[in-house]
Amino acid sequence: MKKAKANMENVPTHIAIIMDGNRRWARERFLPELAGHTHVAENILETLIEHGAKRGVKYMTFWAWSTENWGRKEEEVSGVMEIFRHVIKKKWQRLHEKGVRIKIIGDTSKFPSDIQKALSDVVEQTKDNTTITTIFALNYGGRDEIMRSMNHMMKKVLENAKEQKMIQQYNNVTIEQFTNSLDTASIPDPDLIVRTGGEQRLSGFLLWQSEYSELMFPSWYMPEFTPSKLDEIIEEFGSRARRFGK
Repeated sequence: MKKAKANMENVPTHIAIIMDGNRRWARERFLPELAGHTHVAENILETLIEHGAKRGVKYMTFWAWSTENWGRKEEEVSGVMEIFRHVIKKKWQRLHEKGVRIKIIGDTSKFPSDIQKALSDVVEQTKDNTTITTIFALNYGGRDEIMRSMNHMMKKVLENAKEQKMIQQYNNVTIEQFTNSLDTASIPDPDLIVRTGGEQRLSGFLLWQSEYSELMFPSWYMPEFTPSKLDEIIEEFGSRARRFGK
């Protein structure tokens, strides 16, 4: 079948990225496993965000830490926490200076208190920036997000059990109400989800929001994600016909 010609003007509004392959990239180069995470933090993220903004992408989401990642070796977990501290202090300040708005999704209460405060500060500091919105998924899992949302909604019902209107409001929850209760409220669903590293699964990433997302599973690793590869992905996206079930 002949491939459709790419529409170079069809740039995804929101690209979400499952950052996979950091450890494999490091092992193949006989480097410590943390080297892959460090390379992405130091050399990849900022350039991708800048290039995405230049191409007209409005939102970019990076899944940086999942709810399952806490089960990794203690030295890797502590090493990644140090990388987070460095990125928030140094790299995110640079992004702020470039007009990037930063948002966080996930249950950040599991992080050390200094990281929690730093995350809160940078979200507040960048809230009025308009160049591009960058979302970092931290201690994020799709099922965890949905369960937290449901628990929050049930808590509101119980707290207002004497108010019949509140009970009626949540007796027939709408899609819009549920969507607005998620971490991603006010953030458009991703047009495109990319998982680097060749694995062809979403692993629970943005379960609710990915209903009509285009999916791509390139074989190269996250530390190899260059601006030119982002161009290739955008071009591939432009060649796809999105029907949204119609």
